[in-house]
Amino acid sequence: MTVSDLDPRLVTDQPGLAGAWAGFRRRLAEGELGTLPVIVGIAVIWAAFWLANDRFLTPANLTNLLLQLVATGTIAIGVVLVLLLAEIDLSVGPVSGFAAGVMAVLNVKMGWPGWLAILAALAVGAVIGAVQGFWVTRFRIPAFVVTLAGFLSWTGALLLVLGETGTVNLTDESITGLTSTFFIPLDAWLLAVVVIAGYAGAKLWERRKRAAAGLPVPPMQLLVTRLVVIALAVLATAAVLAADRGLPLAVVIFLAIVVLTDLLIKRTRFGRHVLAVGGNPEAARRAGIQVDNVRLAVFTLASTLAAAGGILAASRLFAVNQSSGQADTTLNAIAIAVIGGTSLFGGRGSAYSALLGGLVIISIQNGMNLLGWEADIKFIVTGLVLLLAATVDALSRRGRQAHGRA
Repeated sequence: MTVSDLDPRLVTDQPGLAGAWAGFRRRLAEGELGTLPVIVGIAVIWAAFWLANDRFLTPANLTNLLLQLVATGTIAIGVVLVLLLAEIDLSVGPVSGFAAGVMAVLNVKMGWPGWLAILAALAVGAVIGAVQGFWVTRFRIPAFVVTLAGFLSWTGALLLVLGETGTVNLTDESITGLTSTFFIPLDAWLLAVVVIAGYAGAKLWERRKRAAAGLPVPPMQLLVTRLVVIALAVLATAAVLAADRGLPLAVVIFLAIVVLTDLLIKRTRFGRHVLAVGGNPEAARRAGIQVDNVRLAVFTLASTLAAAGGILAASRLFAVNQSSGQADTTLNAIAIAVIGGTSLFGGRGSAYSALLGGLVIISIQNGMNLLGWEADIKFIVTGLVLLLAATVDALSRRGRQAHGRA
C-alpha cells in the first residue's frame, strides 16, 4: 500500500502544466490559495484606476500611497495577531491616537526629547494592551466588550490629554523625520537586492530542511516561479521609489515590523502557541500551553503596535489633534487584516496580510480620491470589499472542513 492509497492529498502535484493546473484546482477546493486572490485583486484595482486616471500609477502617487499605508498598516499588524487568537480588538484606533497625544504633549509641552517621548508613547500602548488583556483573561469578559469599552475610554483620554488646545503641532525632527526622511534612490535598489536574496535563501534553506526530514517538497519550478514574480514586484517597487524621492524611512520601518512579526508567528514557540490557541484553545490548554498568558501577550503587542501606528500617523501629519485615531481608523485596520487573508475564525494568517490588505484598502481610497468620489461612495465600496473578503474566508474554511472529513 502506497501513501497515495492512504490519502491522495499527500501526493505532490505532477510536473508540468497539467500538474500545476491539478494542484491549483485542489487548492481551490480546499480553500488554500493563500495570497493569490489578494494579489490578483490588487492588480485589477490598479489597472482599473489607471484606466480611469493615468496619474494613479505615477511614481509620486505610488510613493504617497505607500506612505499612506504605513500608519494604518502598522496598526493592522497588531490586529492580525489578535485575529489569530479568534479574538477582536476594537480599541486600536483610539489607542493609537491617545499614545500619539501622550508623545506630543511630552515633547512639545513638557520639553521631553523626541526619542524619549516616542518610547513613552510605546510604553503607554503596552500598558493599555496589558490592562485590556488582563480584563479578558482574568474576568472572562469577551474581548469585544472590553475593547469596545477601551474604544470609548481612550477616545476620552485623548481629549483629556490634549486639553483646551485641541491640536499640538510637532516640530521635533526625531519625530517628524520618521515619515519625512528619504534615502537616496540607490538605497531602494540595494534594499530590493537584499529582500530578493533573503527570500531566495530562506526558501532554499526551508526546502533543504524539509528534504532532510523526509517531508514532501514543492517542485523546484514552482519555487523559481514564485521567486521571479516576487523579484519583479520588488524591483518594480524600487524603480518607483527611485523615480520619485528615494526610499522612505517609514516604508523601511513598516517592512521591518512586518518581517519581524511574521518571523515571530512562524518561527518561534510563542507564534506556534498563538496559532494553536486560535485554532482550538481547549486542545492548546490540554497540550500544556498557558492560554491566558498567550492572550495577555498578544493584546499587549497589539496595543503597542497601535501606538507605533499612531506615532507614524502623527509624524506624517506633523500634528496630533482631537480626531487622531478616530473616524474609520479601527475599521480600516480590521478590514486590512481580513482582506489580506487573516481568518476571522483564528489560527490562520500572517503579518503579510497587513501589507497586502493595506495595499487593497489604501489603493481603493487613493484611487477614489483621485477620481473625486464622495465619502459615501468610499464607505460603501470599502464595506463591500470587506464583505467579499469575509465571504472568501468563510468559504475557504468550509472547504477545508469538508476535505478534512473526506
